[in-house]
Formats: sequence, C-alpha cells, structure tokens
Amino acid sequence: MVLIVPSILSADFARLAEEIRRVEQAGATMLHLDVMDGHFVPNITIGPPVVECIRRATRMTLDVHLMISDPDRYIPAFVEAGADQISVHQEACLHLDRTLRSIRSRGLAAGVVLNPATPVAMLDDVLELVDFVLVMSVNPGFGGQQFIPNALRKIRALDERRRRLGLAFKLEIDGGVNEENLAEVVRAGCDWIVMGASVFGSPDPAGTLARMQEIAREATSVRI
Repeated sequence: MVLIVPSILSADFARLAEEIRRVEQAGATMLHLDVMDGHFVPNITIGPPVVECIRRATRMTLDVHLMISDPDRYIPAFVEAGADQISVHQEACLHLDRTLRSIRSRGLAAGVVLNPATPVAMLDDVLELVDFVLVMSVNPGFGGQQFIPNALRKIRALDERRRRLGLAFKLEIDGGVNEENLAEVVRAGCDWIVMGASVFGSPDPAGTLARMQEIAREATSVRI
C-alpha cells in the first residue's frame, strides 16, 4: 500500500496540533518531520522538544528525517522524544553502517537518505541493513521546490535492487511531488510519498490529502 506522508515543514506552526489533527482525520498514518541544523542544509527547523510535543499530539508514525551534521550525536535525543523511525543522510555519516545499526538497536526503523547528486551505488553495501531508503527529489533545505526528474531513475534502480536481492526495504521520496507527477512517482516503485506544500499549502489540506491518496491507489496497478 502506497502512503501519502504529510510533511510539517509546510504546516502552519502557529496551529501545528490542529494541522496535524486534520491530516490524521483524513487518513494519514505517518507524519514526516524534517530536522535541519543550518549547517548540513541552509535552514534551521525543529529539534527534540518539538518532536516530543508532536508525539503527544498524534498517534501517527513519526518519520524523523535528520538533515544534520553528526547525526550520531543527536539520535538518542530523538529516540527519547518519541520518533518511530529515523533517516540519516549518506553524505553526513562517516560510518553509515554503524549509524544504521545504532538506530535499529534502539528499536526504531532505520532509513538512509540520498541527495540528488549522490548515486544509488553508494548504498549497495548497506541495503540489507535499512528499513527504508529516502530519495531526495529536491536539494534539501527548503520546501516548495521543483521536482528533479532524475529521482525517478533512482527509485526504479532501487526497486530493481530490492527485487533482485529479495529485500523488503521501503522506498520513500521527498520534494516537489504534486498532483501532476504523483502517479508517475508511484508507478516508478515508490511506497511512501512525502508531500508538504502540496498538502499543507492547499486551502483544504484534508481534502487534498484524500485526493492524493486516491490518485496513488489508482496508480498502484501499473509500474513503469
């Protein structure tokens, strides 16, 4: 089943609990939390205290995406704050194998993220360790950017690898997905589609989420 995963990066933080409640009532089961440090990416967003507050406001799976330098230093704090799964950037981890094992040893699902210019082959030696792979379809740091089409090639390549190797990791995509390209993303093999501006930037986030979920369901019958 393909999941539409709302990203709070585009939500109204003055009404965050209300925004979260609206998409949860519309059927969302996972929430994407972008953590940025102003160093690894050119923006600063949230930290463990906000994640802890969000944890109290929802029962959805909290998908915490660490766009930060030295993620190993902060993983325990996000685990304590209530994250259900944590993804780290391949580009930010000196010892990626160790970092992924550290996340999983704490009982969380572990994901690895690829920036647009990072080749899929960089993950060949850790695919058996990951629970999911997140492909960035924009350069990380800001919401509302235009989709980078090469991300579809990466999704197809990763989908081919997991089928050939008999693995079960999920494929996630983040950045620039909207109503026009959503079906193509699903048909490429993606399981989780992060959508921020397309959902929270619409006049009716709940209605938009429901429409996106329907598009995804219709697209699952065809793979390209």
